[in-house]
Amino acid sequence: GLVAFADRNVRNQTCRDIVVQLDNIHENHFLDEADVLRMVESGASRLRNRPFHEIDYTEIEQRLERQRNLREAQVFHDFEGNLVVNVALRRPMARLVQEQGADAYLSEEGVVMPVSDRYSTRVMVVSGLYVRRAMVSQRLDQDPYGRQILALLKFILADDFWKAQIAEVHIHESGKVDLYPQVSSQVIALGQPEDLEDKFFRLKVFFKEILPRQGWNRYSRVSLEFANQVVAR
Repeated sequence: GLVAFADRNVRNQTCRDIVVQLDNIHENHFLDEADVLRMVESGASRLRNRPFHEIDYTEIEQRLERQRNLREAQVFHDFEGNLVVNVALRRPMARLVQEQGADAYLSEEGVVMPVSDRYSTRVMVVSGLYVRRAMVSQRLDQDPYGRQILALLKFILADDFWKAQIAEVHIHESGKVDLYPQVSSQVIALGQPEDLEDKFFRLKVFFKEILPRQGWNRYSRVSLEFANQVVAR
C-alpha cells in the first residue's frame, strides 16, 4: 500500500530529468547514452518538467524499438523524479557485404542493422546475391530459407573450431552456400544450408585428417553436397 501510494504521488510529479541505462553486455558501441537520449527527446512533446501521468511510456518504447540497433526498450519513472529509459542493444554476428550498395550487420535475431561511422566489429562476412534480398526484407527470421541461414551462422559461431576456421559465407542466388576458410585457399561447397551436423562432421574429418597429410592448399574446391562423402579436387 505504501509503495502504491508513493507511486501515485510520483506520477503526479513532473519529470525532473531523463536517465538512460544502456544494457550493453557485449560491448557493442554502435550507440551510446547520448544517442538514446536524442531519440527519446525527438518526440513531438517535451518531457522535462512535464507531469509523469501525461507521458506516454509505450509510445517512447515503440519509437525506440523501431531503431534497428536496439533490441528492447523499457521506460519507467523512479521515486526521485527521473524518467528512466533502459535499452538493450542488439549483438551483430555477421557483416552483410554487397558488390554494389552499403554494407550492414546481421543481428543474432536475424535483424539487418545499419553500420556505424564510429564503431566496427570483427565478425564473419556474408556475401553473394542473397544479401540483396536480405537487405530488402530487413529480417532473415521471417521466411524459411532465412531461418536456415541464421541456423548455419549460429552453428558456425557456436563451435570454437569452425568459428576460427570460417571467414566468409557466400550465398548464391540458387540458395547454395560456399564457405571460405581463414587459412587454406579452397572453396568449400556446402550446398543447401541443411543437414549441418553431418556436413560439418565430414568437413572436420577432412580438415583434421586429410589436409595435414596432403597439404593445406592441395585442393581448390571441396564439396559436401553428396551424402557420405567429401569430394576434393
